[in-house]
Amino acid sequence: MHKFLLFAGFSLLLSASNDMEALYLKNACNSCHGMYGEGMGASPRLQGQREGVLLRRLKDLQKGKTRSAFGTIMVSFAKSLDENQTIEMAKYLSQMKRIIPEETYELDSYDNTGDGSS
Repeated sequence: MHKFLLFAGFSLLLSASNDMEALYLKNACNSCHGMYGEGMGASPRLQGQREGVLLRRLKDLQKGKTRSAFGTIMVSFAKSLDENQTIEMAKYLSQMKRIIPEETYELDSYDNTGDGSS
């Protein structure tokens, strides 16, 4: 019985994570924040941020509070989340794993041999 309850709890956790991933993609969050929440341009990194910070930020957006003109588009996305989705999304984003390597590639280390003289 205990194994069943543990499995059921784990299944619910995976289901919530899959639901949030689907919602992240459905709302096209990845188009500004990156596929893995790594942030792009003026859009901040979400991946690995503290859950409490993300939750507070989502709730502020739901109230129409934003820190920049770029944030105004986020208000409608945040308002589309119900209370449970808001909590689960903050949790999902805080647990995203870094996929892109930590190293950055510098232009001065670029080797142009064999690049077709472009």
